[in-house]
Amino acid sequence: MSTAVVTGASSGIGAATARALAHDGWTVICAARRVDRITELAAEIDGRAVPCDVTSDASVAELAEAVGPSLGLLVNNAGGAVGQEPVDRADLAAWRTMYESNVLGTARVTKALLPALEAASGMIVFMSSTAADGAYEGGAGYNAAKGGERMIAEAMRLELFDRDVRICEICPGMVKTPEFSLNRFHGDRSKADDVYAGVPAPLTADDIAECVRWVSGLPHHVNIDRMTVRPRAQAAQHKVYRVARHRAD
Repeated sequence: MSTAVVTGASSGIGAATARALAHDGWTVICAARRVDRITELAAEIDGRAVPCDVTSDASVAELAEAVGPSLGLLVNNAGGAVGQEPVDRADLAAWRTMYESNVLGTARVTKALLPALEAASGMIVFMSSTAADGAYEGGAGYNAAKGGERMIAEAMRLELFDRDVRICEICPGMVKTPEFSLNRFHGDRSKADDVYAGVPAPLTADDIAECVRWVSGLPHHVNIDRMTVRPRAQAAQHKVYRVARHRAD
């Protein structure tokens, strides 16, 4: 194995992915803004901590310099959701934040690290979302951001068809992590908890990390274009089995 970069590695899916890849033998560069967290994680997995804000050209340039000329795997995990208001009450500053991190940040990191990935015949994993599959009420800003990220992955797969770089998009459905919904609802614990209320066994960060570990470990000629991953209780974006609600009906 060689070197992997995981952006957004300070918590949730990013941190779990860094641990899973290190267990598989990768030397993992943990990249995120929260230096204390990635420093602790890097020490745990014998990796490297590189502070990185994916919305900053200068910060991403420093990440590329730290990576060096060769990179086996890039996991574009940095991003997230902010708010869940309908369009007529949209907080456009929140929409801008989501676009900056999920779309422009992903493009910025990918562009900067592509030469190193090509040098190592590497792989890019885009951590997308089932939010890219279709709209849902209150989700337009996040739908647009994740849809934009999907288009980066799909366009690059066409653009690099004759170059030795694999491109995979992983699309999680309902994943319960300590921070995703809490950040989305600006720290409102009650609203964050309601997202998962009554759902028997939503996905965990470790479940998604296992998907990254698996696709990155396949033979080099095998490419998983897109992997959609949901908990069994989530039949579709809008259809989720909830124990308490089911019994009340």
